[in-house]
Amino acid sequence: MSEQKRGFLGRLFGGRDEPPRPETQDEAAKKAPDAPDAGETPVVTPDEAAVEIVADVLSEEQAAPAATGAEDEPAPEESLSADLTREDPSPEPEQTEPAANIPASAAAGDAPRGSWLSRLTAGLSRSSSTLTGGITSLFTKRKLDAATLEELEDLLIQSDLGVETAMTITERIAEGRFDKQIEPNEVRRILAEEVAKVLAPVALPLTIDAARAPHVILVVGVNGTGKTTTIGKLSAKFAAEGRKVMLAAGDTFRAAAVEQLKIWGARTGADVIARDTGADAAGLVFDAMQAAREAKCDVLMIDTAGRLQNRAELMAELEKVVRVIRKHDPSAPHSVLLTLDATTGQNAMNQVEIFGRTAGVTGLVMTKLDGTARGGILVAIAARHKMPVHFIGVGEGVEDLEPFTAEDFANAIAGKGAGT
Repeated sequence: MSEQKRGFLGRLFGGRDEPPRPETQDEAAKKAPDAPDAGETPVVTPDEAAVEIVADVLSEEQAAPAATGAEDEPAPEESLSADLTREDPSPEPEQTEPAANIPASAAAGDAPRGSWLSRLTAGLSRSSSTLTGGITSLFTKRKLDAATLEELEDLLIQSDLGVETAMTITERIAEGRFDKQIEPNEVRRILAEEVAKVLAPVALPLTIDAARAPHVILVVGVNGTGKTTTIGKLSAKFAAEGRKVMLAAGDTFRAAAVEQLKIWGARTGADVIARDTGADAAGLVFDAMQAAREAKCDVLMIDTAGRLQNRAELMAELEKVVRVIRKHDPSAPHSVLLTLDATTGQNAMNQVEIFGRTAGVTGLVMTKLDGTARGGILVAIAARHKMPVHFIGVGEGVEDLEPFTAEDFANAIAGKGAGT
């Protein structure tokens, strides 16, 4: 078995347009006299423009660039430290992360959509179906032998659970069952139990310290991970708890992000500190800290521009924001939340490491678990980094971002969720 594992792990890391037809007199006469010219641009008031910015673009959660998993991840032969110090003389391109469309449920009150466990199970169905389908194929009418265990380990690693967790699960399944038939349901039960063991130590709530008002929450992450949307959803949750919230639109590169945050603020009763597009983010944060203290807010949440974790100059800018916060309150930021897009898979590992070192990340929010078959990456991150996981998201609605619980997640990813 050990030789086979080493062999497997070694393989693992080894026409031309026609001219327009002239208009006839009859056709010209049929035109309404007050009809605007076809090329005339309608006048839109500033308020309408703000609504259109948010309403017409794709959701930040829906529009995470698929390339982030490939483009952001350092090449295998390069070290993370090399990525952080690499100089790029070219100017930083304009941020292109689209604004999230705020779900209608956030405006009109969220209609009941079943229990959180049922939504979590549905959201993780793509991840769990890969695992459960493979387990059923492996263990139906087949005795447990070394080849089966290696195939199971391969399946678990391909599902992004991580090498350590995969080996632990296969070793437990082998105990007392070698050369015996084992039912797929039994394998799923063991899978859920072992995943829950890994996740239990990191399933910690986000605690707001009332004695440190305002409790400052800095939200960081790469482009497209759902930072602004997450802030809006958390603002709604804090408001429902009776807390006074202020939002700081620190993503000054994207006008749409600022407008999006303003709409979330209006709907959740939170004041929003914002500046013109391109304004200095550190200066805005300085003003927000002062305003939140004067307004006696319970919570100040600060949005930040998306940045690649391997761009040293962008990470240095984030460090500057943290220093400005500490000029107001040496103990702040009290919480630094890193939003992770589950669809990026293994690249999320690098993000946790580098953002943790640069910004002092205190907890994670995993988004878009409903859009990927790679939800197991959360297990691998927990096993390696031991970083608290506060919230997970499985959809666009406010109710689709909930506190993380190890047992529910483990049962859902093993296909043992609601109704099973």
